Order: sequence, then structure tokens, then C-alpha cells
Amino acid sequence: MSIATKTGDKGETSLLGGTRVSKYDIRIEAYGTVDELNAAIGVALCYVESPGVKDTLYQIQHDLFTIGAELAALATQISKTPKITEKHLNNVEQAIERVESMLPKQTEFILPKGTKGATQLHLARTICRRAERKVVACKEHYAINPDIVKYLNRLSDLLFLFARKENQGKDEEKGVRY
Repeated sequence: MSIATKTGDKGETSLLGGTRVSKYDIRIEAYGTVDELNAAIGVALCYVESPGVKDTLYQIQHDLFTIGAELAALATQISKTPKITEKHLNNVEQAIERVESMLPKQTEFILPKGTKGATQLHLARTICRRAERKVVACKEHYAINPDIVKYLNRLSDLLFLFARKENQGKDEEKGVRY
């Protein structure tokens, strides 16, 4: 079977289970943006130098696949998709605590620049924020696992900290002091 099925040529696509919907359906927007985030993390992995950061990012990529599957199964008859749980959320929170303890206290906004790894992580962070907004918009119409929104919210914080970690020992360019 070819990857080119031509079934989307009229602007529709399938959710898990085969339900056909418009490609601009909010569920497609939500899991498509999560997929974009996953790809951005894949690019960041090409440049990240910190081994601990890399290991965590690999796990996050798997978690994002789980989130995508959950979103693709919304309002379908599919009930056996994997789910993001409090355990996944705890892993991100523990990573936040670990990395934050290694960094100097932040007293100013930091411009999203620096090493190649840091800049890619900053880009992934902004895509993560957009994915979170899309999932929240989806929540207006569908029953969403609340741990997905929490996970994406924490993940954007973690990606920011990872960018700072990648820039550690180099000059971070400060923005406005707060």
C-alpha cells in the first residue's frame, strides 16, 4: 500500500477509526500542531549537546505520540488508545526541578537565541505554546484529558529551561528586567 492514498485530495482526512473530517477540524489542528512540535524537537535533537537533555527529549517525543493518538481518537469509538497520565506529568515536573536547580536564578527576560541547540529548543517551546492553545480550543468542543493541557503547559517551561541549559556557560542575552 502506498503512502499516497489520495483520500485527502478533497480536503478531508480520517481520525482514528476512520471517521472522515475536514482537514481544518479543530482535532486535526490540535494533533497536527502536536506533530509539528514533535518534529521540532527532532530537529533540536540534532543540535542539543547536553546528554541529560537528549534523553528526556527522546521520552517526550514518545509522550507526544501518545497525545496525538488521544486527540485523534476524540469523539470516535476508539477507546484503547494510550493516555497521558499523571506519571507523564510527574516526569516533566521532575525534569523541570532537576534542570532549574542547575541554572542561575532568572531575573530578566531572556531573548530566544544562543547556540543552535538552544535556538531550536526555543522554537520548539513556541510551537508547544501553540499546541497548548489548539488543545484548549479543542476542549471547548470535546472532552479532553486534562493531563494533556497540563503536560503541554509544563513542557513549554521545560523546553525553555533546556534552552537555558544549552546556553549555560555562554552569554545569554537579556531582555527587559522584571
